[in-house]
Amino acid sequence: MSAEGEELAGWARMLADGTRATVCLALLDGRAWTATELAKLAKVSRPTISEHLNLLVGGGLLTEVRQGRHRYVKLAGPDTAELIEGLAALAPRRTEVANSLSAVSKRDAFARARTCYDHLAGKLGVALADAMTERGLIDWSDGIALTPEGQAWLENLGVKVEVRRGRPAVRSCLDVTERRPHLAGAVGAALCSHALQQGWVSHIPGGRALKVNGAVQAFGLSSGV
Repeated sequence: MSAEGEELAGWARMLADGTRATVCLALLDGRAWTATELAKLAKVSRPTISEHLNLLVGGGLLTEVRQGRHRYVKLAGPDTAELIEGLAALAPRRTEVANSLSAVSKRDAFARARTCYDHLAGKLGVALADAMTERGLIDWSDGIALTPEGQAWLENLGVKVEVRRGRPAVRSCLDVTERRPHLAGAVGAALCSHALQQGWVSHIPGGRALKVNGAVQAFGLSSGV
């Protein structure tokens, strides 16, 4: 096996564990979590979760944030988040039976609209990408790129795109529920932030799901959501 192959296999082994995969999926909400919160979520002891977190931090998937005596962890960055979401989308689906009205509502809300790290996902995220494509705001002919019309549209909306070194303006991210791409990258993050600030979407407590208050329509685009 080549050195590159060994490195890739070692990296993949970090996610080949149910507890560590659960942690990474939870951190797709973009927040920094404590070890205690993650231990409760994964239903393991504090020492056990600490071992998993140390492995993930050491492997570069997570990063530590310390505030006084408190230790938090979060995903290393948007590239990591998009990788986790993409892997989850490619995993075989298992049919889950919702046995209560609350479970059905939670499942449907998650599928309809949610955050994927710092951008919009679910039916809403895919519908936004579709609508931008139809309007010629993004172009898929050679990968994915923001068009001049797209740049003008963002400026007209008052959406400020934060350009960070090493992060593309636009990137496709395979949606875990829709199995089709939604929009990530700096533009995707800016659109999500703008929608939250304008009240077009709002967080539903207890997870990544969002309540839709006419987001795509408010962007000036048509949508089936």
